[in-house]
Amino acid sequence: FQYLRRYDQQHNLDTFYYVKHSVEGSPAECLQQFLLHCGITDPSWSELRNFTWFLNVQLRDCESSVFCNPNFVQDTLQGF
Repeated sequence: FQYLRRYDQQHNLDTFYYVKHSVEGSPAECLQQFLLHCGITDPSWSELRNFTWFLNVQLRDCESSVFCNPNFVQDTLQGF
């Protein structure tokens, strides 16, 4: 949710890292973001769960990859 929220606000996501157990926004805002970005017009709860699970795995892998670390790649992959 925090990534999607910042994406919609056009923040630079290259330097953002999720802090475990940090809370932002309301549950209604979170659900709204998932509905906007899941790519399905009227998703079931199962489809929303699969979307959030997949997104979470991808973002966690991205955060742990040295190739996505702005301190390592500096400006060579800006916006990648």
